[in-house]
Amino acid sequence: MTEKLSPATFIGVGGSDIISFGSGQPDLPPPHEVFECIKDYKCFKYGPIPGQQNLREALAAQNPGFSFENFVVTNGASEALDLTLRAIAKPKDKIMLHVPYYYSYKPLVEMNHLEPSFVNTVEGKIDISDFEEKVHSVKAVLINSPSNPTGRVQGVKTLKFIEKMTRDLDITLISDEVYKDLIYERENYALSGPHIVTVNSFSKTFSMCGLRIGYLFSNDLSIVKKAVDIKTHTSMNTSIISQEMALAATRVPHKFVEQQVSVWRERRDTIYRGLLDLGLELWKPEGAFYVLPKIENSEQFVLDMFKKHKVITYPGEWFGAPGRVRFSYALDKEKIEQGLKRLGEYLKL
Repeated sequence: MTEKLSPATFIGVGGSDIISFGSGQPDLPPPHEVFECIKDYKCFKYGPIPGQQNLREALAAQNPGFSFENFVVTNGASEALDLTLRAIAKPKDKIMLHVPYYYSYKPLVEMNHLEPSFVNTVEGKIDISDFEEKVHSVKAVLINSPSNPTGRVQGVKTLKFIEKMTRDLDITLISDEVYKDLIYERENYALSGPHIVTVNSFSKTFSMCGLRIGYLFSNDLSIVKKAVDIKTHTSMNTSIISQEMALAATRVPHKFVEQQVSVWRERRDTIYRGLLDLGLELWKPEGAFYVLPKIENSEQFVLDMFKKHKVITYPGEWFGAPGRVRFSYALDKEKIEQGLKRLGEYLKL
């Protein structure tokens, strides 16, 4: 294969005849309240670098034990992760990632002149013995549960072990929880401790990806302050009109989220059963909206499916998982079934 694939190959690509299992962007509509709140909005000046205080107060109210001063509102979860890494580490420090990992993690670590350290997983679950062996040499641990790209949720026992060990070793623990509201098996377990940084956003729960509203929060105010200091000289304040819409989302009844999860669960069941019926090996997602089946020559598969069958998927190589392909089921059930049909046609060739 001569053509080099990257996420930019597919981001924004669409058409009536294209079925995209690539995008990590919910297709479900945001709550109507986020549009109602801006009809008479007239404030367009710079805002506070940490974020609008009313939004930070609303977020604090949803996270007991924190005040608005513990929060920084960012341009999506991506900026929150970038700010956190820059605030806690210096060049050559090691940052632990569990494999498979979200495709931006490794480049983000490396662009900040840090070194990724990889901990193994078993069926998408962190291998505790491997973690225990490697954690002593790292500056920080980055956990993503539910996971992109696997949809797996780390066990509470595992999370508590990691929580205790990083606390005992005085290591920063970063918890990327952008999918925490999209769990099918249990309630989210919120990590806690003196040096934990939690990253979240409004993109997945409320389908507000393009508004670029994320946030980080921590009981370690030194990390929060450093993040604000860096943001002052990089992006300055996050869009204040987007923050106003995010504030409206914090007031939406929880029933909205429950209805969203019901849709995601049905889609999960459809694609999971469909891929199994086609003879593919995969782990059952417990959250988020991704599956990562085994498919040989995954990069060639991705290119062939796009060029010959007009189906977008992402190669596992991007996620540290060669020989697998990520499918997002952020599309309606009818399109999922049509995409599975095209996949079946490909596999029969």
